[in-house]
Amino acid sequence: MKKKIIFFDTTLRDGEQSLKFNLNTKEKIKIALALENMGIDIIEVGFPISSPKDYKTSKKISQIIKNSKLCGLARCKEKDIDMVYKSLKKAKNFRIHIFLATSPIHIISKLKTNLNEIIEKIIFMIKYARKYTDDIEFSCEDASRTPIDNLCLIVKKAITAGATTINIPDTVGYIFPQEYYNIISTLKNKVDNIDKCILSVHTHNDLGMAVGNAITAINAGAKQIEGTINGIGERAGNCALEEVIMALYTRKKNMKYYNNIDYNKIYKTSKIVSKICDIPLSINKAIVGKNAFSHSSGIHQDGMIKNKKTYEILDPKIIGLNKTEFNLTSKSGRAAVKYHMKLMGYKKYEYDIEKLYNNFIKLADKKGQIFNYDLESLAFNTKVDNYIEFYSLKYFNIQSSSDISIATIKLKCGKLIKLEAATGLGPVDAIYKVIIRIINYNIKLIKYKLTTKNNTEKSTGQVDIKLKYKTRIFNGIGLSRNIMKASIIAIINAINNIWRFKQIKKNLKK
Repeated sequence: MKKKIIFFDTTLRDGEQSLKFNLNTKEKIKIALALENMGIDIIEVGFPISSPKDYKTSKKISQIIKNSKLCGLARCKEKDIDMVYKSLKKAKNFRIHIFLATSPIHIISKLKTNLNEIIEKIIFMIKYARKYTDDIEFSCEDASRTPIDNLCLIVKKAITAGATTINIPDTVGYIFPQEYYNIISTLKNKVDNIDKCILSVHTHNDLGMAVGNAITAINAGAKQIEGTINGIGERAGNCALEEVIMALYTRKKNMKYYNNIDYNKIYKTSKIVSKICDIPLSINKAIVGKNAFSHSSGIHQDGMIKNKKTYEILDPKIIGLNKTEFNLTSKSGRAAVKYHMKLMGYKKYEYDIEKLYNNFIKLADKKGQIFNYDLESLAFNTKVDNYIEFYSLKYFNIQSSSDISIATIKLKCGKLIKLEAATGLGPVDAIYKVIIRIINYNIKLIKYKLTTKNNTEKSTGQVDIKLKYKTRIFNGIGLSRNIMKASIIAIINAINNIWRFKQIKKNLKK
C-alpha cells in the first residue's frame, strides 16, 4: 500500500531568513499562490512575532490561500503562540509550529537551563497552543545532536501533551544519512505513542546532504518533509523540495509513496522564487538548473538522439520545461550538427555534412558555443577563415542625466561609415535605439543581462543579449571594462549574426 508524503514548505520563513532584504507582502503572496498551485500541503508563512510586517503579511496570506494548510512559527512563549493564532485564525486550515532546542550545547550554552526544565516548558506550551487548534507541530531544534534517549523522552512527552506532528530537524546540517535513518527508526521503535503523530524532518545542506538525509528519513518512516524551493535558506540552505519530489517520482518503482504535487508547476514555481528572491539558479542545479536538461558531449548527444533515456532519467516536460537542449560546442559530434540542421528544416542532400562539420569544429574552437544561424552560415555561405563582421564599432559617446540618455554611435557598415544619435530612457535604451536607426532592421531586444567577471578595480563587465528578428532569436555577447561599450559590442555581435542570416536567405533564393 502506498503511503502519502506531506510536503511542508518554509520558503517564506526559513528561506527568507537568508535573503539580504525582506520580501514585501505582494511578493510573499505571489510565492504563496505559486506554492499552492504546485500542490504544497503546508506553507509556513512566517514568524508572526518577529515583526509587525511579518504579522500583517501572514494575516493577509491567511485570507487568500484556500487549499494549502498555513503554518506560523512560534518559540515556546505564550505571546508567540498568541500572535500565530491572531495572524492565521481566518485561514481555512492552520497549524501552530512551536520549537525549542533540545541538544546539550543549546540547552547549556544558549538557554542556560537543563533538560527537565526544557521538557516542562514543551509540555506547557503545547497544551497552551491546543486552546487555539488541534494541529500542533513541535520541533526539537538541533535534534540531530540530541542524545537519542533524551530525544525519545522529549518526543513522548510532546505527543502526550498534544503535538500531532513531531519534527526532527538536522538544524546545522551535521548528520549523515545512515545516522538519520537510525534516529528515525529508534523513535519509531522506542516511543510507544509515536503512532499518534506524524514524524517530520527538516534538513540543512551544510555538508551537502540535505536531500539525501530527507530521502533516507522517508525510508525510515518519516511522513513529512520540510524544505524550500531551490533549497534557499540559512547558511548553505535547506533541503530543496523540488529535488526530493522528483527523486521520489523518478524512483517510484522502488519507493511506494504518493503526494499532492502538480509536477508541471515545479519549474514555474522555481523561477518565481528565484526571481522574487533575487537568487539566480546555479546552471548545474539539480532539476531546475539551466544545464539539468542540456547536453554538450558528442557521445551524450548521439545517445540522446537515438533514445532520450540513455542520458536523461526524467522527461523535462514533467516539471513544465518544454525541451531538452543540445549545446553546440567543439565537443559536439556530427549527429548533433545533423540534428540541428534537421530542426531548421534542411534535408541531408542540401548540404555537405563533412565540410559543414569541419568548419563547425574550427569555428567552435574560436567562438565557443555555436548557434543554429552559425550552422546555416557555415553550410551555405561563409567559410570560417572569412567569417565576416559586417558591422563594427568606430566611435561612441553616451551622456546620461536623471531623466534621459543620449547615445551617439559611429558604425562601419560594410564599406560605409554611419553616424547617428538617439535619446532613450536610460543608456541601454538609447544605445538600442541608435543602432536600430543605423541598421534599419525590425528587431526587438528581449533580453539584457549584465554580469561582472571579477570583483576588482579592473573588473570586466559581460553583457549577454537576445534580439528577435522575424521568428528567430539571435544572441550577442560583449566584454569590456566599460559597461556601455560591452552593451554596444553585444548588440553589434547579434546584428552581425542577423546580417549573415539575411545573406543566407538571399543566396538560397537564387
